[in-house]
Amino acid sequence: MDHEAIYSAYKGTVVSIDDSAGAFDKDGNKVTLDDAKVAAARKAIDDAALAIKYKSDRAAAFASVGDQLDMQYWDAVNGTSTWKDHVAKVKADNPKP
Repeated sequence: MDHEAIYSAYKGTVVSIDDSAGAFDKDGNKVTLDDAKVAAARKAIDDAALAIKYKSDRAAAFASVGDQLDMQYWDAVNGTSTWKDHVAKVKADNPKP
């Protein structure tokens, strides 16, 4: 059972889930689950995660702050654009949705 989607679809109603017995309300009554409602909740959860996934992808791809400062220093000394190129590549490779 997709606990996260069930809890999302049935906020305030479902308080516990047993994979073999089903979903239950606060009084222990079984809640009949609508597969379409659970699927819609799963899609909403997945869409929300995807909308911010680029942030973690970018964070993993960026060089450390120290390395970026070093790039900026050497760019200023040498008249290069290593740091700007690095940032542009990370953003191009991991665009906002």
